[in-house]
Amino acid sequence: MEEFSADDELRGFVQSLIGSSEHVVMALYVEMSMSSWGTEGRAQSKRRIIAVAVKPSTLTKKMRVRLLVFVGSSSALEIEKVHELRRLSRIEGVLQDKSGRTFILNFDVPQDRPWRSSEWTTQTLEDRNRLLTAISKLCKKCHGRAPKLVGIDVVEMQLWAKKNAKILLAGAPDVMLESFAIHEEEIVNDGGDVEIGEIYSDAYEELVSKDEEEDMDALLGMYVLGIDEADAFSERLTKEVIALDTANVHAILENAPIVDEVTELLDMTLGSVEDLEEWISTINVKIRYMREDIAAIESANNCLETQVRNNSLLLKELHLVSDRFRVPPEYAETLKEGTFEEVKVAQNVEACKWLATALRDLQPPYLEPSYASMRAIREKRDELEKLKRVFLKRATSFLCDYFSSVIESTISDKDTFSTKGKLRKPVRDDLRFKCRTYARMIKHMKALDKNSLQPLRKSFCLSLNVLIRREVREFANELRSSTVAKQTNSVWLDRLESSKTQSSPVGESTVSEAYSRMLRTFIPFLVDESSFFASFMCFEVQLLTPQVDPDDVSDDSETEARVVNVDDTVPNTQNQQALESKTLKEALRELLDGIQEDFYAVIKWAHRQDPWSCISMQGATEKYLSSHKADAAWFVHGLLDDLQVRISNNFNQVVAETSKQFERTERNQAGVLYSIIKFAKLTTLIEFQIVGRNSRGGIDAAYEILDAIVPFQLKP
Repeated sequence: MEEFSADDELRGFVQSLIGSSEHVVMALYVEMSMSSWGTEGRAQSKRRIIAVAVKPSTLTKKMRVRLLVFVGSSSALEIEKVHELRRLSRIEGVLQDKSGRTFILNFDVPQDRPWRSSEWTTQTLEDRNRLLTAISKLCKKCHGRAPKLVGIDVVEMQLWAKKNAKILLAGAPDVMLESFAIHEEEIVNDGGDVEIGEIYSDAYEELVSKDEEEDMDALLGMYVLGIDEADAFSERLTKEVIALDTANVHAILENAPIVDEVTELLDMTLGSVEDLEEWISTINVKIRYMREDIAAIESANNCLETQVRNNSLLLKELHLVSDRFRVPPEYAETLKEGTFEEVKVAQNVEACKWLATALRDLQPPYLEPSYASMRAIREKRDELEKLKRVFLKRATSFLCDYFSSVIESTISDKDTFSTKGKLRKPVRDDLRFKCRTYARMIKHMKALDKNSLQPLRKSFCLSLNVLIRREVREFANELRSSTVAKQTNSVWLDRLESSKTQSSPVGESTVSEAYSRMLRTFIPFLVDESSFFASFMCFEVQLLTPQVDPDDVSDDSETEARVVNVDDTVPNTQNQQALESKTLKEALRELLDGIQEDFYAVIKWAHRQDPWSCISMQGATEKYLSSHKADAAWFVHGLLDDLQVRISNNFNQVVAETSKQFERTERNQAGVLYSIIKFAKLTTLIEFQIVGRNSRGGIDAAYEILDAIVPFQLKP
């Protein structure tokens, strides 16, 4: 800390620092160290500037004396602490400091404010005397009392004050006059009224009064003796000491009752002190409990405040979420009371799509799991679920009635079915066009609830099954009636001798052509119808386009387009695929059940008309059997399997009957030539009937059976 060259310069600098509101009486450099109420030992000292300042009040004209402690350099001082001198109760000298420059200022402070006294050490003893003398005088004049001096030689300070009276407060009156414009005004402090001028006129007043000084001089004068009167002085002093001792004994005896009373009072006080200590300890325990309770209450308040803030944010977020899922008025009207006309389909689809998206967003992971269990979210979900049930019920009822009426109108149209002399293949263009109108709405209905399409699927299956069965039946009946075939009851070997067979030993069977036409017309149609049904009713399975033999491209029925929903999706998991496949098979059974009887009737009719036509019929069936194995063609594949089994049974029956005829011929007619001719014509007929390569094994087995019966070994 940079030092100033003179005290006036330091005082002037401090005065400029605090401003003109206070007058700095003096300013000194000191060393400050901490002490614990007078205990021995000092901490490391710190350099400080201590200043005594007087501040008058402009309203009450009272004067306030303060002790200012500054820290820092001369260029950047700042006030570290301020002490009110009206609270100064005692000034103690530190006995450990032999120089006498160290002292402690004890202030009366409230008990609830911790206080630790500081030790102050001036640079010189003269600075200490000047500071303490000024503090004592100011306290006495301004506050009506002076602090007690303990451990400080008062006589020495008095002698110093008397000797240095001229420089004790040098320059103070002039500064005070400049600062406060003293014109014989009276400034009153806490201890009473006193003139400012009086304070500085008494700056030269001794610490001991005049009367006390005269008594001391008289007392000392009594003991002024000559040098040769030492024995007399000793005798006189001995007598006075004995007199003083006697006086002290009498004083003690006289004061014994008072001492006893004081002792008794002290004992009572000690008891009260013990009670007081016990009471204080109890109070301390209660205070500790109170502090713990206060801490718990503060912690609970903090938690409550945090909860209030969180609840406010949560309510704000819930309002945002609620606004997000609030049903728009136009959608609410459409879902509750809207019509399902073709012109309103787009509006219904948009409303259904919004409802599906809202219900999805109310479920994790689209919604925070912590929100899912909240009452507001549950109420909103219940509201949307109720709206969904109302819409699905209305939409399902309408679609069931609509599809039933469309199919009934198709059935009532005479041009739909085959008539006498005209075979008509099934045409679905108009029906599927009307179905496509509601395809997107059905898809979004399934997105709302996967089980919501079950009633619609069942109703659509039953209505469409009636149409398909009638189409197949009418076509099969007209096909049989329009096919010209000469039925004969003669044995099969004899028929090989007929003129017709002779002229055309390899002639084609008209009944097998009729059967092939039946397959060409209805197998692709049934596969396409199954695929359309699976796609239209939103079955999530893999759909395959029907595959046909290139030889059958000429048939227009094979080029009929299949309706596929562009939004079809296939479930990812195998369990979902298996469940959807099972449901689809049950629906296809309801859709196509009954048409197999018409196919069985055609096979029975063909076998009755031409037994050997089963060979070409079996080959025609094999062409379609290997190409329809998808889920949507499951029923068609099963139908072809049944047809193949029935045709194979008919073929085995023909082979067995032919074997019996060869045996009868061998018994009734002689000669090998007859059997050779018959067998050669039979093999020619059989080879011509073969269609494809898959029936080769069955034909070879039939040859082996016939070869065993003929009377000679003949290899075809």
